[in-house]
Amino acid sequence: MSNGSKRIPKASPNLNGRCERFIETIKLECLNKFIVFGKKHLDYLTVGFTIYYNTKRSHMERDDLPPIREEPDEVTTISIDQIEVKKYVGGLIKSFERKVA
Repeated sequence: MSNGSKRIPKASPNLNGRCERFIETIKLECLNKFIVFGKKHLDYLTVGFTIYYNTKRSHMERDDLPPIREEPDEVTTISIDQIEVKKYVGGLIKSFERKVA
């Protein structure tokens, strides 16, 4: 590489800030709250949390929007009976969403 930049060595996620931040987040928000019973259980938790993280969880860097979503349209005030509670990652995380008609 002639421009003086160096490649990150393989198998060294500690040199990648974004990877490190996600690992810290999944530990704090998910894995530290469970006793993991094997690889299958760990896979279930990490897949569930990753789906939640990429589609529902708000992120400060995106003005509190999930990374895989556009900015929502304006909504009118709704009544409590129009709200549905959805659970993610085995009920660890709850989300409040408008009920489908």
